[in-house]
Amino acid sequence: MKHHKKAAPQLQQHARPHRNVPQPVPPVPEVDTANSDQASVAYSAYRTGLSNHRTGLSEHRTDLSEYRTDLSDDRTEMSMRRTGMSFQRTRMSADRTLMSIMRTALSLISFGFTIFQVFNKLLHEPAVRLASDAPRNFGVAMVGLGILALTLGIVYHLNFMKALRIERNSMVQQGLLHGESPYPVSATLITAGLLWLLGLFAIVSMVFNVAPFA
Repeated sequence: MKHHKKAAPQLQQHARPHRNVPQPVPPVPEVDTANSDQASVAYSAYRTGLSNHRTGLSEHRTDLSEYRTDLSDDRTEMSMRRTGMSFQRTRMSADRTLMSIMRTALSLISFGFTIFQVFNKLLHEPAVRLASDAPRNFGVAMVGLGILALTLGIVYHLNFMKALRIERNSMVQQGLLHGESPYPVSATLITAGLLWLLGLFAIVSMVFNVAPFA
């Protein structure tokens, strides 16, 4: 079932109700207790005045309650937006973590391949005595270590982003997030995949002495 995303409501300025000016309570009427009918009418009019006084206070309290409700709706909307931005910040943090692993892997791959190239050329010098497989073995080990680190970083990144996406979709379906911000495929992950292929080509070139780096 396809879930349609609702557009995020716009925040509005809500005017606070005017401050209520307290009205004096109607004074208790002085009645002639000997005349019960007149006393009853006077007290009824007094109770009516009190009711009108309470009605005014109740209406003011209702206005204040509606104002607080509007403010609560705005706070809820702002909380949803902050939560959405938190997901984006978490996603960017995961990308930065993967970039750190990429830098480490790139250093290992480039260092291992450089060692292989330099010492492989030195083998042709008569004054240098070195086992013929030593440069290749060391270079392959360094490049392999870089590929291993990059593989672990990519797997961790994929699992983390998958869990984050599932959590985000769940919150969108529950109405806790609008989910309007884009959530594209990570460009950092694509770059990491290309770097992984580069390291693989480097190992193949060193082991089998074939293109593209032979």
